Amino acid sequence: MSNLYLVDDHTLLRDGLRAVLEAAGHRVVGESADPTPALADLRDLGPVVVLLDLHLGQRSGFELLTELQRRAPEARVIVLTMSAQPRHVAEALRLGAVGYVLKGSPASELLGAVEAVGKGQRYLGSEVAELAVQGLTAPGDEALDTLSVRERQIVLLVVQGQSSAEIGRALHLSPKTVDSYRSRIMSKLSTPDVPALVRFAIRKGLIDVGNP
Repeated sequence: MSNLYLVDDHTLLRDGLRAVLEAAGHRVVGESADPTPALADLRDLGPVVVLLDLHLGQRSGFELLTELQRRAPEARVIVLTMSAQPRHVAEALRLGAVGYVLKGSPASELLGAVEAVGKGQRYLGSEVAELAVQGLTAPGDEALDTLSVRERQIVLLVVQGQSSAEIGRALHLSPKTVDSYRSRIMSKLSTPDVPALVRFAIRKGLIDVGNP
């Protein structure tokens, strides 16, 4: 069972989510339509799983993600949104989201994400992982163009500091398979180790090091 907090500006949707989650044995400990009261609540609630929409009327879910990193880092955020824009997926992951689910997904996928994140894992469906790659890779880059879609997915998660086991859980692969992908990626990009891969990612703008 996970403790959950809902952030969405549609009351009817929050009510529906609460019903689905509680029927599955989870506990909804709070909800809000606005990032400001949500942040105040989450600072006091301790470790919870947050279901967060990116579009909150005149406000943005990205705003809350940014603040949570600083003021409630123990909260684990699953973005639950209609937005399938690659740049939104990439930005949400960069800002610390550990899951991303589209609102058009079946309830079973959302519950799978909640279960995974509640156990300290990450959750990205294959469709979302591909969107993240599109948002983080620039067309025409010769080195990146040598990578398959799956290899680009692995790069995305490696440079976020994820272990082979964590990447495997997020992408539904075995750790051994992830290790094979990592070796192949490093060979293709001429990066002998993970720090070199991270430096490559910084040069290509895959991760942001501009903020202290």
